[in-house]
Amino acid sequence: MSARLRLAVFKLASCDGCQLQLLNLEDELLALAERVEIAHFLEATSRILPGPYDIALVEGSVSTPQDAERIRQIRAEAKTLVTIGACATAGGVQALRNWADSADWQRRVYPEPGWLALLPTSTPVADHVAVDYEIHGCPIDRGQLVRVLLGALRGATPDLPGHSVCIECKRSGAVCVLVARGVPCMGPVTRTGCGALCPAHGRDCYACFGPMEQPNAAALARRFAELGEDRRSVQRRFRGITGWDPLFRAVSERAEDER
Repeated sequence: MSARLRLAVFKLASCDGCQLQLLNLEDELLALAERVEIAHFLEATSRILPGPYDIALVEGSVSTPQDAERIRQIRAEAKTLVTIGACATAGGVQALRNWADSADWQRRVYPEPGWLALLPTSTPVADHVAVDYEIHGCPIDRGQLVRVLLGALRGATPDLPGHSVCIECKRSGAVCVLVARGVPCMGPVTRTGCGALCPAHGRDCYACFGPMEQPNAAALARRFAELGEDRRSVQRRFRGITGWDPLFRAVSERAEDER
């Protein structure tokens, strides 16, 4: 019997939701356990085995000097590094502070801001080290996680979808909230993975999975303006869960310049 794949799961600045998707695999996790050895996963076990690791899953953005040093150490110990979730791939919700006056909000929020050790910005892992694969989402899709792990076991490159949420709406028969109701929706420029959960319930997409491949984000921003959204509202739609992604950031900062 061949040696099992050594898997490590790490957390930076995040909510732990994407790590929990690994535990939520349930039956699939039992099958994977026969081929995968969990060497480091504090969400599931206190047992820690030293590196090197065949594959490391990293959740969370780099927000502190400690995060920056830690991700370099993880990269050095991992044969394959996979970032999981919006925080690790696009900076996450915490990247909203990147557009704020850091010193000002620290004074307003914390009684002793001098105790904080923060980087000026909250950024994705790929801004600091080389990343082999990215699994997008908030949280990630369990099916995509399984595909990446199975690919690692087979020595194959995982084929993850890059098309828009609109395709999922078409497949499921969900009524387009943008066309039918005139509701601004990020679905046309957002990567699929959620199964069009929000549009299926009559809600607009919040871009949890970040930009699709080659999105025409500027055109969608213009459409939002035609629907009556002011520049500030358009900016907020692009500065959400994945707003620090360069493709969305460019649109939101253009709206800032036009104010």
